[in-house]
Amino acid sequence: MNGYCGHCGRELAGSSHEDCRRALALEPPRYCGECRRRMIVQVHPMGWSARCSVHGELDPQDGGGSGGRVGQ
Repeated sequence: MNGYCGHCGRELAGSSHEDCRRALALEPPRYCGECRRRMIVQVHPMGWSARCSVHGELDPQDGGGSGGRVGQ
């Protein structure tokens, strides 16, 4: 699987991201899984939203780390 970790921003290939996966189960991603850019993240009482300036809105139902996009 190519791409970047939504928690630490490092490449997914070649390293273990077990700690990152545990963290992403509890908090929103901070990095875009497609381009590694920091995302604009808002946490609110009913969940969170995250948006990459290039790839758009991330779908919270996707879990945040793999780049599921809304409306694309």
